[in-house]
Amino acid sequence: MFANEMAEAACVIGHKRPRECNEEVEEPQKTKKKRKVDEDTCQNQHKRKEKKSRLSAGLFGEDCEIRHEQVYEFLKYAALGKRHNATQPSWCHIYHQRHLAKVVVIVLQEVSQLYFYKFYLQFKHLRRAFQHRFSLPPTSANFIASVCGEGISMKHQNSMQGSASAYSGHIPKNSDLQKDPIIEKYGEEKHGLTSYILTLEEMRKYDYPLEGSPGCGNYVHTQCESPRTDSSPLFGLDCEMCLTEKGNEVTRVSLVDAEGQCIMDELIKPETQILNYFTRYSGITRKILRPVKTKLPEIQDKLKKLLPCDAVLVGHSLNADLHALQMIHPSVIDTSLLFARHKGRRFKLKFLAKAVLGKEIQSENKVGHDPTEDAEAALELLQYFIDQGPRKVVELNLEMVLSAPNLMESSQQKSALQLQQNGVQKHSSEPPSIPKPCFLDHLNATGQKTLLLSRKELASSGLCQNSLSTSNKQILKRAIQEVPLSSFSVIQFTLRSAHDAPDLVAEVCEKMRIQLADMLTVYAGPFDKDFCLKSLRREFKKCGPIQSLTVLTETHQVQRPVTVMMLDCDMLIKELEMDIENEGVIYVAGVKKTLTDTDLQEKFSHLKDLQALFWPRDLKSGKHRNYCFLKFQTSESALEALQDINRQGAKGSQLQSRKALTSSHLHRWICHMDYNDGKPIQLVHHILHMKKEQLSTSEQDIRKKLKKLDRSIKKLYRSLENNTLCVVLLPGVNSVYGSFSGLGLMGIKEESRSSAC
Repeated sequence: MFANEMAEAACVIGHKRPRECNEEVEEPQKTKKKRKVDEDTCQNQHKRKEKKSRLSAGLFGEDCEIRHEQVYEFLKYAALGKRHNATQPSWCHIYHQRHLAKVVVIVLQEVSQLYFYKFYLQFKHLRRAFQHRFSLPPTSANFIASVCGEGISMKHQNSMQGSASAYSGHIPKNSDLQKDPIIEKYGEEKHGLTSYILTLEEMRKYDYPLEGSPGCGNYVHTQCESPRTDSSPLFGLDCEMCLTEKGNEVTRVSLVDAEGQCIMDELIKPETQILNYFTRYSGITRKILRPVKTKLPEIQDKLKKLLPCDAVLVGHSLNADLHALQMIHPSVIDTSLLFARHKGRRFKLKFLAKAVLGKEIQSENKVGHDPTEDAEAALELLQYFIDQGPRKVVELNLEMVLSAPNLMESSQQKSALQLQQNGVQKHSSEPPSIPKPCFLDHLNATGQKTLLLSRKELASSGLCQNSLSTSNKQILKRAIQEVPLSSFSVIQFTLRSAHDAPDLVAEVCEKMRIQLADMLTVYAGPFDKDFCLKSLRREFKKCGPIQSLTVLTETHQVQRPVTVMMLDCDMLIKELEMDIENEGVIYVAGVKKTLTDTDLQEKFSHLKDLQALFWPRDLKSGKHRNYCFLKFQTSESALEALQDINRQGAKGSQLQSRKALTSSHLHRWICHMDYNDGKPIQLVHHILHMKKEQLSTSEQDIRKKLKKLDRSIKKLYRSLENNTLCVVLLPGVNSVYGSFSGLGLMGIKEESRSSAC
């Protein structure tokens, strides 16, 4: 605000000469017009300079589920920026965070993902206003506290703040320190970079290319022979390889300087024919390499020119990269050896980047690894090691951090009684919390007002309640008044009233399963008497997975059952096709289960602007299903791909495609179609038929309440100023009938989008 006022004052000063306060001079008409034009021009320039905040999240497929602590990480960064150790979250980037006007979190208590998709048409505003959507684990005992910071364990606090502290705050004892391989080699004190350069004996031991070594006769020297000092320039190096007739040959190389600037990123044409592109790891495809003419000798010459005489190369298992480049360099630092483990084992670069730097690299959403990203991560790891020293690195207790998920998973399979009897420390999915101030305290300390509005019966959230209300209507009224005065607000609406039955979620779930079964049933016929059942199944499998196939041996006149849900089906399909979540996403059926991930990536590598591929697995068998989802950068590219795949289908291909109708994270719902607590669906049909009247009343009641909630959110959303980050959280439900995942929706309010909604 202050900067804008100063800029406007500067414009006025630039276009108006100063006068005494009491001086009155009548200016000519032309001068007034000119001044008005100049002032309008300045205002337009300032409007153009104002940057809008935006979100970028690669939420697709299995990566759509975001943990509560990750939501905390996101909200903390949105509220604080880079202050108080807040770091950019790995799963969603906020561009121009400091231009955010406010942050508003809306919690719909007792509402789950199931409600959203079951009553999809009722959420008219929610499904159109928010661009990003993600799954949430079922609600914790204290949902608001878990996503706003209180009650988060020390382990979670440390990981979200981007610091690399030891697991559960554990610091090794001095006796343990002396036995650590890092301390044994480097001691406890800090050193300069020359102390971490591999010696000649170490390079020979770890198979680095050296003069006179077997197989290195034709290797090229970098000719960097000057003495190294602690101020010598550092360069990160990483390569990607493909399998050729000659073996592993380099197809891409990246070089990054100490400031993180990429000074070289080149594709290389291998000498011999490629047998396997390793697309899943290398990101290289036939299409990418087709126009490349650059050969390895050209890259070698370029590297020799780029590297100074005293350059130090840094990488993770750098020996493989130098062998692939067929180059010899005398001074290297290998981060896989620097962060040493017992018995010669090594940490993966992806783990070190996450545990030490708080960075997410080699994401599953991306097709292949990014060598520039990997080279930069190796450089940052070395710089961390130099700045913090060996003792601080050992105190990270990386071995414990690496094994923690396995410890927690195994401990969940045992009872608390067994753990106590065996004297084993109890681990859970949420370790014991250590009280720590949440980021709302930091906001309050800097004079920024925070707001939490909720119902009286929900007042045990663990956070300081600013206001308690008795109804959603009251909450909405107060929110519209008080949110503009607060920089961070949490508004909690609730679905249930005192007169509602406590377990409506079970009824909704059972009825939705039956309706899904009705919608997914197809009647086909008549067939010849000698038709082949195997051929019929194979033909229908082209359209997607078949749950069951029943043959009627007698002639019947079959009609699809008509229900209210079926009458709304056409409308629902149109809305799903237009869903902002499905923009640029297509569904492809007929995928052969014998294919590998790499085969499938290569099969679709020719499609323009392909951003991500998701191939669901069966939750029980772990095998891939015969359909997948393709996500493109633009809806136009998705439409072109759809037409291309269907053209191939017309020519005999097994693949068939259409616009996606559901979010890719809903593939997990398929398991709900098989059984309900061990009871076949037919039995559930019978049970629900007995409760028809009761279910109908309950469902209508929920439908009305959800529609009111959607309207309340719309009113509140419209009252927000532009550039406000709005996050809507449906916590999910934990009940005796089972756990139901939650849902998160988020977006930054824009004038065009808010008027459209």
